[in-house]
Amino acid sequence: MTELKNSKILITGGAGFIGSNLADALIVDNEIVVVDDLSMGKIENLPKSANLHFFEHSITDYQFMSDLLVEWNFDYIFLLAAVASVADTIERPMETHEINQDANLNILETIRTKHLKIKKLHFASSAAVYGNNPELPKKETSPIEPLSPYAIDKYATERFVINYGKLYGIPTVVTRFFNVYGPKQNPESPYSGVLSIIADSLKNNELFSVYGDGKQTRDFIYVEDVIQALIIIMNSATALHTVYNIATSNETSINEVVSCLEGISKVRLNIGYANSRVGDIVRSCANIDRLNAIGYKGKYDLHSGLLKYWNSLSS
Repeated sequence: MTELKNSKILITGGAGFIGSNLADALIVDNEIVVVDDLSMGKIENLPKSANLHFFEHSITDYQFMSDLLVEWNFDYIFLLAAVASVADTIERPMETHEINQDANLNILETIRTKHLKIKKLHFASSAAVYGNNPELPKKETSPIEPLSPYAIDKYATERFVINYGKLYGIPTVVTRFFNVYGPKQNPESPYSGVLSIIADSLKNNELFSVYGDGKQTRDFIYVEDVIQALIIIMNSATALHTVYNIATSNETSINEVVSCLEGISKVRLNIGYANSRVGDIVRSCANIDRLNAIGYKGKYDLHSGLLKYWNSLSS
């Protein structure tokens, strides 16, 4: 699957959901360094390999991060560490801003001031930057209307990453993840992906709370397709100083997801309804023409992805 070989790779937030799946995909042929404070990630998510080096640190430990970057002289850097809870960023905007923006800026500054010669740096942004603008599907050029400190920090950091690249000759690229699901997603985190929470509720016969009427839509993408997209982007000579939507281009309601998972699991979900949450998006769906143009082709539709995810939970 991977063409990234014989490289030194840094993954911040690498013990989290997407980061640990990325580490799994890259570990055989590369030396992987993971930095994670384990506030949301889990050490057991990481592959057991002599090629993996784990540091339990926050990326806000600026001196540690700067020293690490200089010492290792990485080929590839994946910036995945973040406080991913929209609700948390609304409650603690200053603290989460330091993690979601300032710490990434420190990494860029270290690369710039120490003249580190990386092959490419990737920053993981979010579909949250589009907000509730009615234009669908969302293109990378669609209007940006961030509704929360989380989305504001993601968009501002996008611009830092892209324009640092242009100004200082650093090869950088940005992705906007839509709704990623799959193995190792933590349903107990404060704002986990809704699919992991539904699956966990089904598995444990617990109440699942629908915020709103369940008609809100998302573009759900299986994590293996996300990893494939990231590797293609990092390998592409043309994927530089720009943004890519990472999604399927299919719009699916929460109610449809519930129905699909009930069919796969043969279990009836116990549902309760609650008020919509502040900052939540009503409809979301991506245009992925830009990603397709560099060779991406998704492997999983919603049913096949959910089936594989459900089977991973049952094994």
